[in-house]
Amino acid sequence: MNRIMIAVHDIEKAKQQYADLLGATFMDADWTGAPFGIKVAIAWDAGIELCAPMPGREKDSAVSQFLEKRGEGIMNVFFGVDNGDEANARASSHGYNCVGSLDYTQEEIDAHLGGLFKRYQEFTLNSSGRCGFTISLAQIDEK
Repeated sequence: MNRIMIAVHDIEKAKQQYADLLGATFMDADWTGAPFGIKVAIAWDAGIELCAPMPGREKDSAVSQFLEKRGEGIMNVFFGVDNGDEANARASSHGYNCVGSLDYTQEEIDAHLGGLFKRYQEFTLNSSGRCGFTISLAQIDEK
């Protein structure tokens, strides 16, 4: 497992909570969430990604419906894979279709993720109906 994504109402409060509880060190990743109306913070050392609606987007962000129906909690589990394309093909052959993907360039990794990785690719699957949460397949290769 690479990390879990937790939907929260107040990202600053949640960052402090998990920093206190686990010693997690968060890096802001709002650039990934802005198109979806969410604030994002990732603690690679604790395997946690927090997301919360941006101010003014409380009703229509990518996490708003989840928060309204379920409250705060685990929204997505990111499983680490050795080969993203093969893992996505395998998932698809079992009826888990990809509903979103990303594949960052090295320039994006260097600019936004502190140059920590040489590859960053994710496939988000339509798994919530069958699993109760969203699954993402993540090929994230460290430098």
